[in-house]
Amino acid sequence: MRTQEDTSGVSRRSFLQAVGVGSSAGVMFATMGAIGMAPTAAAQPRAESWVGPRGSDFNLTGRSAKKVVIVGAGPAGLASAYELQKAGYQVTVLEARHRPGGRTLTIRDGDSETDIDGVTQTARFADGTYFNSGAGRIAQWMVTMDYLRELGVPYEVFTNANADAYLYNERSGATPGNPIRYRTAKADVFGYTSELLAHATDQGALDQKLTAADKQNLRDFLQRWGSLKADGTYQGGDNRGFSVYPSAWNEHGTPLPGPGTVSEVLASKVGNYFPFEINWEQSMLMFQPKGGMDTTYQYFVRAIGTQNVLFNSPVTAVENTTSGVKVTYSAPNGKARQIEADFAIVAAPAGVMRRWATNWGPGIDAALGEFAIGSPAGKMGLQYKSRFWEDDHRIFGGITETDMDLAHIWYPSYGYGERKGLITGYYNTGNSARAYADMTPKQREARAVEQGVKIHGEKYRTELEASFSVAWHKVPYIEGAWAYPNTESAGFKQLQQGAGNVYFAGDWMSEVSAWQHGAFWSARYAVQALHQRVMTT
Repeated sequence: MRTQEDTSGVSRRSFLQAVGVGSSAGVMFATMGAIGMAPTAAAQPRAESWVGPRGSDFNLTGRSAKKVVIVGAGPAGLASAYELQKAGYQVTVLEARHRPGGRTLTIRDGDSETDIDGVTQTARFADGTYFNSGAGRIAQWMVTMDYLRELGVPYEVFTNANADAYLYNERSGATPGNPIRYRTAKADVFGYTSELLAHATDQGALDQKLTAADKQNLRDFLQRWGSLKADGTYQGGDNRGFSVYPSAWNEHGTPLPGPGTVSEVLASKVGNYFPFEINWEQSMLMFQPKGGMDTTYQYFVRAIGTQNVLFNSPVTAVENTTSGVKVTYSAPNGKARQIEADFAIVAAPAGVMRRWATNWGPGIDAALGEFAIGSPAGKMGLQYKSRFWEDDHRIFGGITETDMDLAHIWYPSYGYGERKGLITGYYNTGNSARAYADMTPKQREARAVEQGVKIHGEKYRTELEASFSVAWHKVPYIEGAWAYPNTESAGFKQLQQGAGNVYFAGDWMSEVSAWQHGAFWSARYAVQALHQRVMTT
């Protein structure tokens, strides 16, 4: 049976062999690009067209794969090494920290972390309990899902939105012991918004925008969307939930009291939380690797080969040479060592890079300066001896939103029905993250629990067994949560081009900073640029 490749009478491979006789490698590679077997000079990796470098690229041109040193064993660094190695490149990954994953840091029992102030924490969690202290969720459209499937990483649903989670806006009138359910808040906001729009429609305010048929269709929509009564008013409905849910026979359930007035609902500002449900980054379904987010990077390391990934090996210098690059690092024994290679891909935080000895020039250094200060962010894991949020509050996964300085409380999307569990007790950014970071770990715990009690009651304090917190701007060799690029700046474009034999990668080098997806695509961009250069030089 003939394949599509050879039905024309001349296979693409035999055609390339014919072109290759007496032709330069550049002509050969351009021909490969023209018939879809290699990226052309103008090509950049795209979600619908990405094809990584392959060993056959070298076989067709008579070239040999090169040696590449990669700095950083986070998502961008490991993806770079993985894609290059699949094509036959010789790769060595240097990682300053003691584990892979970068900001995809999962804390399990016995794990220890020491921050840049010298404060050490050691996790004392139950077996099987873990805390994703950095990256915690993956949207289904993200390329991250492709790598999970390709590597065979088991994954499960992460519950990003839960109708029975709480909202608690203390500055807008919420009082201890009286959080509002997400479903109730949404019903009231949608209800009153629908009532107001229906009223505007009936009063002729939309006459210039809508035909008579449009207005009737709008009324029909608003009545259903906002659970309006026949007269177009909002008085609450079953979609708000119940204080006692319906059961058997004639027990129809006990409705919740309320709703409040339209002014009270608007003043609560709970509606400000709803847009994230349809945000392009965070819409359900979302996913997480089973056993912790860093599981992905353990699989990457195994695929690349543990012998090719050197931990506790912080880089101190990256220099272009006449034949490639020279990278200096400190070995685990403290001695300085050097690796010479043809190319380097540097996937480290920009602020860390600026402290190295380099010869890539002031222009690159200035461009890195645009990303040198990482945004502060903090998280705390709270392990409890009972899953009271499930037993008492009927909350199974999801997120409670607040206007307090703890910001968000995440409920676990794994271990349902088990005896113990771990809540993310705060996930904050900006000034709140800095304030928590300046506290001791025990002070952070006390602050988070004090506020959590207002929502969940005393069990939030009395059932607590252990905690672990991370302030990302105080994590050695990372020193920040994320940096958002100006993708139109001259500095960003200069970094995209690389510096001599050095290429750069990282989520901050992408359109989707702060996500593994962005780190992976930046790695693909760097890999393709490097490979194209090898194949055309």
